[in-house]
Amino acid sequence: MNNLKHLYLSYILNENTPTYGNRNKFICNKKSDISKGDVANDSSISSTVHIGTHLDMPYHFFEDGQTIEDFNIDYFRFEKILFIDIKPQGLIINQELISLLKIKENKKEYDILIVKTGICHRRDTEGFWASNYGFHPDIAEYLGKNFPNIRVIGFDSISISSFENRMLGRESHKAFLNPSKPILLLEDMDLTNLNKDSKLERLDIVPLRIAKCDGLPCTILAEIKQ
Repeated sequence: MNNLKHLYLSYILNENTPTYGNRNKFICNKKSDISKGDVANDSSISSTVHIGTHLDMPYHFFEDGQTIEDFNIDYFRFEKILFIDIKPQGLIINQELISLLKIKENKKEYDILIVKTGICHRRDTEGFWASNYGFHPDIAEYLGKNFPNIRVIGFDSISISSFENRMLGRESHKAFLNPSKPILLLEDMDLTNLNKDSKLERLDIVPLRIAKCDGLPCTILAEIKQ
């Protein structure tokens, strides 16, 4: 009997999609409209690439950083998923996450880390973008030394950078996205249907393939063991 459930772990883009610092909006305009007598519906969009569930690429913070052209399809397929549900102690997540990582066995087997902070349940509030959780750059160093095969860190916060501590957030971006061995950032994941007991069996990231771009909106497909 198949006991796997398939879920999207990404959000649909629309004009209410929150953005970091509330700086940008997703806009979809109809260039032609059947209801107004046109032959077909045809829409155009205007948006930042750092919106909704998206990947930050190394090129976001490094002029010589990698873009989508530098990764093959297998880079975005994961079967050794480490999922952690935490209760952050403050806006900057650090030792509370590292302490949970330290007790994990078989550290070298994992290829992606997914962290649920719970802020996804407040995505329709101003606090989601104005007082979001950020991740300390020390986490990137710890992962690099102890979880050498992790290629991506994903989470439900809108950014690795807390909007209330943007200077530290820049250092975190640089620590994770260092082109010498980057850990890509998968931001604003929809983790509302996961809990501490969820067992992720497989995860596929399907990024919008935009050439020479610093960010890529994504669809995330997951298999959950029930």
